[in-house]
Amino acid sequence: MKIAFRIVLLAALAALSVWLWTIIFPSPEKIIRRQLGEVAKRASFTADEGMLARVAGAQSLASYFSTNVEVRLDVPELAQITTLDRNEIMQYALAAHSNVNSLNVKFLDVNVTLAPNRRSAIADFTVEARVLGEQELLVQEMKFTLQKISGQWLITRVETIRTLSILDFERTRTPFIVGA
Repeated sequence: MKIAFRIVLLAALAALSVWLWTIIFPSPEKIIRRQLGEVAKRASFTADEGMLARVAGAQSLASYFSTNVEVRLDVPELAQITTLDRNEIMQYALAAHSNVNSLNVKFLDVNVTLAPNRRSAIADFTVEARVLGEQELLVQEMKFTLQKISGQWLITRVETIRTLSILDFERTRTPFIVGA
């Protein structure tokens, strides 16, 4: 009886130790997912925010990016931009605040692939954005490249991923012949 109790106690202590280890030292993938959640949170804003809160939010958003970020956007409404610094990212965030009353951004289905050197990673996910007053939901597949710089995971590259649309399917499909 005493041996069974000691074995159960030892197993419980081992499980508790493993759980504490994962809480204190989370995996890079978990850190990146949490950080991308913060980026989505910082990109979101409401209409009742004051100017000081808008500037602080834009600065906070820009802090998740490296000093120079390569941006490749394939979105019809936006021009393709090649490189931005943190100040320009902040300016674009402030411009979004002035052009849109409210924006709710979510990153869905985040998939993180860590490089073998564990110093860089690629995160691909779906961005879901809702603008107050708009009926359409904005959805875009994205890919972020992150690098561990001075102990922090920073976004170094942002790109849209072109997904197969109905028009692409209509243009590329070939007629298929039954019984050939």
